[in-house]
Amino acid sequence: MSRARIRREHRQKRERHMLKAILGWAFQIIVVILIAYVLVFFFGQTRTNIGQSMDVTLSGGDTVLLNGLSYKLKGPSRGDVVAFKPNGSDSTHSYIKRVIALPGETVQIKNGMIYINDELYLEKNDYPAMTDAGLAEEKITLGTSEYFVLGDNRNNSEDSRFADVGNVNLADIEGKVWFVISPFSHFGFVK
Repeated sequence: MSRARIRREHRQKRERHMLKAILGWAFQIIVVILIAYVLVFFFGQTRTNIGQSMDVTLSGGDTVLLNGLSYKLKGPSRGDVVAFKPNGSDSTHSYIKRVIALPGETVQIKNGMIYINDELYLEKNDYPAMTDAGLAEEKITLGTSEYFVLGDNRNNSEDSRFADVGNVNLADIEGKVWFVISPFSHFGFVK
């Protein structure tokens, strides 16, 4: 075999090796970009809490992260803090409230207390008694994909008790609020 042919084969091997290395790096970069996109899309969407309706849990102006994947697999649980578009409207800001009653349940507010399926619902946190039962003065029966939500600042919250918000449809829920990212003084997980 001639020296020229040996050099040419050696050069071709190096080029094939270099091409494999470049393709390997390109594949790894694409995988990392896809993973980053999925993480940001499902766990890194942000919303800003407007107003004082979620005091003490969240303050007005708090920026939070949403978990958009959790409700694709299974609906919200009682006690979850969720972000949603009231009545599915894309022209308004997202509301952030706590899920109180689940699909198929009845909810009523009597004497400032919540009743779910005619039983007193005792919450883990100590929220003030509600002075305005709104629509929930009468029993409300939730549909198969409806949720009843309240702000944690019960006497200063526009929530499912009022016609402007009403029951929240699962399709209008954007995700579970799980982490406060700003301001730094409120940084941490949402309870």
